[in-house]
Amino acid sequence: MGHENITEFILLGLFSDEDAKIASFVLLSLCYIAILFGNLLILLTIRGSRLSEQPMYFFLNYLSFMDVCFTSTVAPKLITDLLAQKKSISYNSCVAQMFYAHFFGGTEIFILVAMAYDRYAAICRPLHYMVIMSRQVRYSLVMASIMGAFIHSISQVLIVVELPFCGPNQIDHYFCDVFPLLKLACMDTSLLDIAIITTTGVLCILTFVALVISYIIILSTLKSHSSQGRRKALSTCGSHITVVFMFFLPLIFTYVPTAGSVSNDKVFALFYTMIAPMFNPLIYTLRNTDMKNAMKKVWCWHRWSEGK
Repeated sequence: MGHENITEFILLGLFSDEDAKIASFVLLSLCYIAILFGNLLILLTIRGSRLSEQPMYFFLNYLSFMDVCFTSTVAPKLITDLLAQKKSISYNSCVAQMFYAHFFGGTEIFILVAMAYDRYAAICRPLHYMVIMSRQVRYSLVMASIMGAFIHSISQVLIVVELPFCGPNQIDHYFCDVFPLLKLACMDTSLLDIAIITTTGVLCILTFVALVISYIIILSTLKSHSSQGRRKALSTCGSHITVVFMFFLPLIFTYVPTAGSVSNDKVFALFYTMIAPMFNPLIYTLRNTDMKNAMKKVWCWHRWSEGK
């Protein structure tokens, strides 16, 4: 089957109001710059300090990298389309965008799970921590995250590539995703809808529930710790929990739809494609003493050496 006749799609974007477009262009451009700057700052700080030897920051390094990749699959097109006359995207680019968005987003989800496992090992099994989180285990977890995300993305692409597109080519969204594309297919896609809700939706819910349970176990273990140990553990876990909620709740609302609510999908999607990645660096740096100290060392060292 495959795509019949349609070689490009028109993205309807965030909204049709002309005045809102310019304001959004400015706001989203600033958001995107903040995402790039904030995440690159984290990447360079971890690389340039001794934090990279600690498992938690090893994962945070990858999370920041995935944030940049994930947002970059969506943001530049979204931002330029706000001012463009014709918001078209070729069929191949559309499928590619969908693949990368799911791939980077999926990797990020699995890395968040690895980070929760790392916190569990650090707080609940402190004596065995360095064995549980050896370098080999960390690399294996990252590789597993990438492989899992790749399998997930390919499955989404295979669904779309088989669809016949013969009619309207306007996607009511600002990037190519499975649900908006299914709505344009010239066939009954109700079974595919269910398949996607059961795969992606259930994956999001199960992961979210697993993460919440792991943090409940971690927090209950903290009762036996000293007050200083508790404070430190709470600050790192607090930042993780915040990130998990900001990323997962909009995802769950998108992939476990309520009566075909696509207009809300755009708002939810904006949350996990732009807003969460922008706050991640802030959450991880403002609430984290190690990170603040590393930043001071990495970024103020040059001034000291020049001053002397």
